[in-house]
Amino acid sequence: MDKVNLKDKLKKFDQLWSPKIIGEMNELYIKVAKLKGEFVWHHHDNEDELFYVVKGKLVIKLRNKDIELEEGEFFIIPKGIEHLPVAGEEVHVMLFEPKSTLNTGNVKNERTQDNLDWI
Repeated sequence: MDKVNLKDKLKKFDQLWSPKIIGEMNELYIKVAKLKGEFVWHHHDNEDELFYVVKGKLVIKLRNKDIELEEGEFFIIPKGIEHLPVAGEEVHVMLFEPKSTLNTGNVKNERTQDNLDWI
């Protein structure tokens, strides 16, 4: 068992929209990612998803409203809810998701990450 330093983990990669696993707990992966720009509208049929903003600002667009997240804030997206993450500037996030969660949910495209790296 080792402690984890988020800043150190986030320094280990530069890729955008490419989550990295930094921990595992109760069938959940704890991931970090760097985001910039717009992702893709998607939903997760079977998993809730938690976005925690470590650095920057993130907007989670829902079909009926936008959720604006600042550093230190998080938002849980219930399974089945369509959403679109948007980052005007680079943002660093920590994600808490079941191991089965695919980053693009019900959508398969060039941003789909089937095999995530541990860092």
